[in-house]
Amino acid sequence: MDKVALVTGGSRGIGAAISKALKAQGYQVAATYAGNDEAARAFSGEAGIRSYKWSVTDYDACQTGVRQVEEDLGPVAVLVNNAGITRDAMFHKMTPTQWKEVIDTNLTGLFNMTHCVWSGMRDRKFGRVINISSVNGQKGQAGQANYSAAKAGDIGFTRALAQEGARAGITVNAIAPGYIGTEMVRAIDEKVLTDRILPQIPVGRLGEPEEIARCVVFLASDESGFITGSTLSANGAQFFG
Repeated sequence: MDKVALVTGGSRGIGAAISKALKAQGYQVAATYAGNDEAARAFSGEAGIRSYKWSVTDYDACQTGVRQVEEDLGPVAVLVNNAGITRDAMFHKMTPTQWKEVIDTNLTGLFNMTHCVWSGMRDRKFGRVINISSVNGQKGQAGQANYSAAKAGDIGFTRALAQEGARAGITVNAIAPGYIGTEMVRAIDEKVLTDRILPQIPVGRLGEPEEIARCVVFLASDESGFITGSTLSANGAQFFG
């Protein structure tokens, strides 16, 4: 049986590219989503990848969801923690709700999902956990104290858990994308994109979701077994972290 890969937030944007790339490599892929039923149906119909609805902020829902994926497809060998949200505001205007929602999804969501597959990976002596962080978790970003804190936490989580998984055949790595040409980023005002964002990127362009997906495919492979606890920066030389 082909290895099973579970991609959170896997039906749109970077997550959809990751799901498709893993499928192309022969994985059985399950893509989770939190709310957009129409987009998930369209993705599954077009890509031939099963989609499952639950929130990574809900530990019990993660347990139930993982159990269903494993009943349908088999034990999860590769977990890609990609689900994430933004609730941007300058700190003096940021509300406790904006803080909590981002931390719950972008950081606690890693605990919830990884905890639900960790014992199985340990028992089987194999696993790949790949956490999608961000360049803003490495360098910080005004208006994103919540997002930057969560994404920096993802990197700390990666480094600590890699040490626990090493002797069990489990690698844990992070990818820190820069600005990627997703629907969300391309919706930014063109003047802001041209005048403020692109000048920060030495290669002079946005990244493509497929470029992040290729990083995931490598870190999921058997060939990457000596790489663990690392953060792979994919940001067009915007920041060296």
